[in-house]
Amino acid sequence: MKKIAIMQPYFFPYLGYFSLIKNTDSFILFDTVQFIRHGWIERNRVLKQNEGWQYIAVPLQKHSRDTLIKDIKINNTEKWKDKIFAQLTHYKKKSPFYKETIDVLKQGLDIDTDSITQLNYSTLGAVCKYLGITFNCQIYSEMGLIIDTVTAPDEWALNICKSLGDIDEYWNPEGGVEFFETSKYTNAGINIKFIKHNLPYYSQRRGEGVFEPGLSIVDVLMFNPPEKIREMLDYYELV
Repeated sequence: MKKIAIMQPYFFPYLGYFSLIKNTDSFILFDTVQFIRHGWIERNRVLKQNEGWQYIAVPLQKHSRDTLIKDIKINNTEKWKDKIFAQLTHYKKKSPFYKETIDVLKQGLDIDTDSITQLNYSTLGAVCKYLGITFNCQIYSEMGLIIDTVTAPDEWALNICKSLGDIDEYWNPEGGVEFFETSKYTNAGINIKFIKHNLPYYSQRRGEGVFEPGLSIVDVLMFNPPEKIREMLDYYELV
């Protein structure tokens, strides 16, 4: 039985994203839809030095409102990598895996590109390699798939699965429960599953009961060894 997940390319996303990667057989970065501002394509959240959280972000070149994700370009005239590493230096005092995490970031960001999709592919791969999970991932715009005409937003994944031809299950985050007309999938012989990831508590060294949930995988890496994170990725249920 072959399981697939299809997600937009996120920048150092939260645990649930990596849970989808780990628990499916194939993963596609869907980059041929319109880029939406204030999302997770070029930014994510980490701890601030004292309390609360802050964004780490990749600056983008100016683009029109209808630009596709695959055509979004990074503004490499800014020293944004240095800024990100500077925003993370406060972790050094309290995080047992600071050095290892910084090494993962350096590996993921060590790519000469102005494509946000290519950058995110590289960073996702670096995290998966460190965690010891398979990164069987492709970028949709590079696959050359010919799919049926999409007549509704919930048909992109369906028509991709049908074009691939060997997909038994399509997995999607639970937020899509009301978005997808599941009968379209079952009628095509594809079981659609919605994954609910139960985000676990872990110590962020901020005192008893103080915890910022749902942060970037960067924060998780700072405080947990790879084997523990692999366990966290299995804290899910299918709904």
